[in-house]
Amino acid sequence: MDIRKPFAHSAKNVVLIVEDDVMVRTALAEYLRHCGYQVIETAGEQEAMQICKEADIPINVLFVASVAFGLMQWVRQNRPGIHVILAGTPEKAAHAAGVLCETGPHLKKPYEPQQVIEWIKRLQATKPE
Repeated sequence: MDIRKPFAHSAKNVVLIVEDDVMVRTALAEYLRHCGYQVIETAGEQEAMQICKEADIPINVLFVASVAFGLMQWVRQNRPGIHVILAGTPEKAAHAAGVLCETGPHLKKPYEPQQVIEWIKRLQATKPE
């Protein structure tokens, strides 16, 4: 499937979800779509890395709910315009915060989908695209 087809080059509010739990990923993706966001869903770091390397895919927010330190470091170095939100257990979030303290907000699991929307809006309001 060509993931670029549904996205115009000028698309805004494109969220790439990296979540290995299919039920959680699907529920969050459906909620974000209902709220007007365009969503790309991935189960892991490798697939997400391939998507991020496609320069013509207009990703605005990377929501990472699985261990993907290589992906987050690559995004920070190569696509710094992408906002990053981390989610995980308190231990994983604390570790991610220590490794990537300037990456973005950290949500503890379980989180509510509305929290994700709130963080997306905050990030996009405070950082120029």
